[in-house]
Amino acid sequence: MIADINRYLPFAEALRCALDGERPALSWLVPLLTCAEADAPALYRAAEAVRAAHVGDDVHLRGLIEISNYCRRDCAYCGVRRGHEGVVRYRLSPDEIVETAQHIQALGYRTVVMQSGEDMWFTAERMAEVIRRIKATTDLAVTLSLGERDAETYRQWREAGADRYLLRIETTDPALFAALHPDDDLEERKACLYTLRELGFQLGSGVMVGLPGQTPEILAGDVIWLHELGAEMLGVGPFIPHPATPLGDAAGGTVEATLRLVAVLRLVFPYAHLPATTAMGSLHPQGRERALQAGANVLMPNITPPRVRGHYALYPGKVFPGDDAVAARAQIIAHIDAIGRTVSDGHGHVRRVACQEEMKDAHTE
Repeated sequence: MIADINRYLPFAEALRCALDGERPALSWLVPLLTCAEADAPALYRAAEAVRAAHVGDDVHLRGLIEISNYCRRDCAYCGVRRGHEGVVRYRLSPDEIVETAQHIQALGYRTVVMQSGEDMWFTAERMAEVIRRIKATTDLAVTLSLGERDAETYRQWREAGADRYLLRIETTDPALFAALHPDDDLEERKACLYTLRELGFQLGSGVMVGLPGQTPEILAGDVIWLHELGAEMLGVGPFIPHPATPLGDAAGGTVEATLRLVAVLRLVFPYAHLPATTAMGSLHPQGRERALQAGANVLMPNITPPRVRGHYALYPGKVFPGDDAVAARAQIIAHIDAIGRTVSDGHGHVRRVACQEEMKDAHTE
């Protein structure tokens, strides 16, 4: 709920602030994030114009491998949380991961994304060796999303050849973060992101939309902090409650609220890579296409081996591609063609511009 409507600009003026490249502020972020249904198309059109001008019409396809659903954390929203005894746990072997990465390249993808719970079996050395083997046998860019680790572990993975790292902040509000993460610390999560940035990773983060207790001001504050961080990839999706978690009875987020955030992020981060997330497709049959039409430019098809794919159930109703990866890729490309976009044939590395580097330098100082 907005406490004082006089603090915020009318929609048209707020959109002008965004298009003029003004520094993110509550005064114009909140009106865009909460805009009326009648104003939403103008927001999406503006985001699409910025996307087309700065990152073009290409959609970057990145093959995702969910390498393990073991996790040391007990996050209140997550279906693979440590305390969920009903989960069928699995862990791909290093050989399986490398073979799947090679399959991803054979399918025509240029990036592999390795994601897992915080599974400490994957030590610095074990994962570094997996990265080296993938780099030695493929031409793939390597993205990791393996949670919070110490600086030395991140350093080893970077030196082994990892290009990118995704670590979602989920929320920057201290009270909300503590409620969601009973065994974690917001400042430690932030410190990990600063370390990843300093090590030269292409840096990804993001938040959930519609969390219990989340306000428009909190969400706008997340955008402001991510801008200060200098994030280069931003993954956002609706909160989808899992019945086997403490938040199982909470109301979930919506596609519309998430689309507004995707559009706002494109306006604030013209050069960033924004995925149309699986959660969007889980809530709406055209959820990912709609995100691509509101500023997003990345899709991450799931190439996890089918025998374990269903066990990485962060939330109920998660959509999965068919077991025929060739047919699934062809279908994805057809959907991209249908909305007038093209599939990138490059690795999709982030474009680092002067303002991003200056922002990082300022924070370091």
